Amino acid sequence: MAVAALASANAMAEETIDTRVGPLTFTHDFENGYPSKETQQKLFDEMDFQRATQAYIWAIPIVSFAQWQKAHEETFGASSGDIVLYRDTQDKYGLLTANTTTPYALSFINLEETGPIVIDMPDADVRGATHSMWQIGITQMTEPGRYVFYAPGTEAPKVEGAKVFETPTNSIFFGIRLLAKDKDQQAKDLAGIQIYPLSEIDDEHETKVTEVNHKKWQGWQPRGIGYFEVLADILGREPVAERDRFFMAMLKPLGLEKGKPFAPDERQKKILTEAVLVGEAMAKANDFFNPRLEQSHYADGSAWEIATTSPVDQRWENYDALDGRAAWFYEAVTNDTAMQSKTPGQGQIYLGTYRDSDGEWLDGGENYTLTVPADVPAAEFWSLTVYDVSTRARSSTSRSSPTSRRAWIST
Repeated sequence: MAVAALASANAMAEETIDTRVGPLTFTHDFENGYPSKETQQKLFDEMDFQRATQAYIWAIPIVSFAQWQKAHEETFGASSGDIVLYRDTQDKYGLLTANTTTPYALSFINLEETGPIVIDMPDADVRGATHSMWQIGITQMTEPGRYVFYAPGTEAPKVEGAKVFETPTNSIFFGIRLLAKDKDQQAKDLAGIQIYPLSEIDDEHETKVTEVNHKKWQGWQPRGIGYFEVLADILGREPVAERDRFFMAMLKPLGLEKGKPFAPDERQKKILTEAVLVGEAMAKANDFFNPRLEQSHYADGSAWEIATTSPVDQRWENYDALDGRAAWFYEAVTNDTAMQSKTPGQGQIYLGTYRDSDGEWLDGGENYTLTVPADVPAAEFWSLTVYDVSTRARSSTSRSSPTSRRAWIST
């Protein structure tokens, strides 16, 4: 009788509270009670879901580059150190917010495969840089000379007359624009770029150039479970930065752990798939005209904003640019000091807009008029490009149905 009375008292003391994640039940009142078995599982699921949505935002830069590296290897057949040449607009339909005015010469290099790599740059009219897989700038590549890159944690090679860099990641990205107006000069400038392993420095070299040739490909982040499949693959190939260790801990209960196969069970798949949807929704809110990103402010009363909302090293004084880099790399690729000029006529500056002068979202089913003041302060060129919201890539005129639009100006 005493035991039964105690059990009855315990049952009466049970408390259920309403929260934004649903009802939560505890053995006594909340302060003194333990979560019920069902509540504990609900909270674990909610923890995993919330962490997965934030992992989506955190991983945007590296997933974007990993997806692009995959296209280089599987769609274009390029090997580590080969250059892929994007000549025209159609070549760039898969590329996040590509400039359609100048040809791109781009390469992904896996230093684990090649060992230290040499890039010899000619005296040419080019603009570009190298970047880690997290899209952190390593160095600009505009000056002629010899550049050597070696993998993190390995011994620095000694190369006379070369600029030598330890890279933050095992794979790196090399990208330049060919700015010469004459196509023959562009071809000559491209032929002058040599990429080869340091072990072959005394040999003759001819860098392989692969043409896109209008192949269909996807450079934007995949949707669904594919997002985390790409993330698991690239994290397995790259070192874990000190600042990312907490995110790696958050991904572990979701089946994503460095050094182990990514094989999520049905519960994990369901959570991850929904987290990609909500994570991308958060990325859109974070990116498109976000008043919380003060770095994007261009001018009072203007519908335009500065698109490059992260410093090159992705670090502000007291915090890392988590939201700023997510906003930029959700819609674009690469970031270096030349892309953030505040001096008219020097370097580059990117402005973006998502709304018209009435504050309405841009829509592909509408017509718009853009008024540009005379004498745009651009020494080389300026351009206006319209992109799809769905892909953040160049809008194709072959689309049969309206879609949302966004506009960019780069100088």
